[in-house]
Amino acid sequence: MTPSAALSARAVARRELTGAIVASARRQLAEIGPAALSVRAVARDLGMASSAVYRYFPSRDDLLTELLVIIYGELADRLEQADAAVDRSDLGERWLTLGRTLRCWALAAPHEYAFLYGSPVPGYSAPDATVAPSGRVTAILLDIMAESDRRSSGTGARSEIYAGIREGSGIDLSDDACIRGLRAWGGLLGAISLELFGHLHRAVLDYDAHFELIVARLDPSAGAGQDALSTGR
Repeated sequence: MTPSAALSARAVARRELTGAIVASARRQLAEIGPAALSVRAVARDLGMASSAVYRYFPSRDDLLTELLVIIYGELADRLEQADAAVDRSDLGERWLTLGRTLRCWALAAPHEYAFLYGSPVPGYSAPDATVAPSGRVTAILLDIMAESDRRSSGTGARSEIYAGIREGSGIDLSDDACIRGLRAWGGLLGAISLELFGHLHRAVLDYDAHFELIVARLDPSAGAGQDALSTGR
C-alpha cells in the first residue's frame, strides 16, 4: 500500500468511527438525555475501549459540541430547503413555512429539539464552534426582518439594546425589527415547547389548528415600520 493510500484508508476509518460514535451519542440523547451522556457509555455501546473513543472526543463536552454542530446544521438544511420553495417576496408565507417546518422537525425529534432549545446541560457551555451552525437556523428570520425593514425604508430607532443582533448578523436592523423578530421567535419556540412537553393537555383539542393560529398571529413581518419603543408595545 502506498503512503497516500494508507493515509486515505486511515481517513476513511476515522470518518466511519467518528460517525459511529456520533450515532451512538444521538441514541443516548433520546434514551437518557444530554446531561447523562458520557464518552464511556458510548464506548460500551460500541464495544470499544473508552481510551479509543477519547482519542476522537477528549471529553463529554467535546461530544456535546459535535452533536450541537451536527443537529443545528441538519435543522438549518431543512429550513433553508423549505424556505427556498417559497416566493421570496411573500414574507408572511416564508414565516409560516419556517414555523411549520420547525414544528414538524421538533415533533419528529423531540429529544433533539429539547437538546437545542430546552434546559441547559449542567456544567456545559457551548463554545464558539456552535455559533455559525446555530446562526444558520435563525438566518431566515433575520432575512425576513431585514426585508421588512427595507419595505419601511429602514426607519426607526437603533439603540444599544439590540446592538448585539446587528453586530452578530451584520444586518442594520431597526429596534422595531429586532423586537418583532425576538417576539416571533420566542413565541414560536414557546408554542412548540408547550405542545411537545405536554403542557397543552386538555387545554387545546386541535394542536394543528392551534399552531396555525398562533404562528399567524406571531408574523414578524406584520406591522413593519412602526417604532415599537415609541408606541409602547
